[in-house]
Amino acid sequence: MKLPQSYYLNQNVLEISRNLLGKYLFTCINDLTTGGYITETEAYNGVIDKASHAFGNRITPRTQTMFMEGGIAYVYLCYGVHEMFNIVTSVEGQPHAILIRGIEPTVGHDIMLARRNMLVSKPNITSGPGSVAKALGISRALNAFSLQSDSIWVEDRGLIVDDNSIAAVPRIGVSYAGDDALLPYRFFIKGNPYVSKPNKF
Repeated sequence: MKLPQSYYLNQNVLEISRNLLGKYLFTCINDLTTGGYITETEAYNGVIDKASHAFGNRITPRTQTMFMEGGIAYVYLCYGVHEMFNIVTSVEGQPHAILIRGIEPTVGHDIMLARRNMLVSKPNITSGPGSVAKALGISRALNAFSLQSDSIWVEDRGLIVDDNSIAAVPRIGVSYAGDDALLPYRFFIKGNPYVSKPNKF
C-alpha cells in the first residue's frame, strides 16, 4: 500500500531518509509501470544545510517546490543532463528533501533497459540518481506531483532493512558545502549492488 501522506510530514529528514531504504518506488508513465525498492538516499536538511538548494531560505522558481508540504516530488536538472528525483518531506515552509540515489529493480525491468539504452542488465541501470530517474521515466514534468498520485508513489511492502545493514556516510558531490559536506547524510544498504560508488564504509 502507498505510504500515507502523514508519513512525509515527519520533520526529521534523517529519520525518513533511513526509513525509506527498503520501501518501493514506482512510476506509471504512459501506462508503463516500473519500480523497485530503494537502496540509497541522501538527506538535505533545509535552510540550515549548506548543501541544500534551499540553504539560507533561498526561494527561487526551482526551489519553491521544496517549500511545499511534504509528500511531493522535487525534480530538477543537474549539469544540464540528468533529471534528479527527490522526495519533499516535512511541513509547508520547511524545505526538507531526500534524493533517491539507487533502487533495486523489481517491476518493468525490460522497460527500464530500453529507457537506459542497455542491452544487458547491470547494477548501474538504477545506481546513481540520474540513472534512477531515467530508468523510471522521471522528468521535470513530474515536479510537484503528489506521491499519492497514480503517476509516482512509494509503497511499504514489508521489507525490513535493519540498522546493522545500513551505512551512514557523507554525501556525494557537495564539496561546496564546507563542513556540511562531511555530515553522514547519505544512507545505503550495505552490500547491495544497486548502490552508487563509492559504496565502501
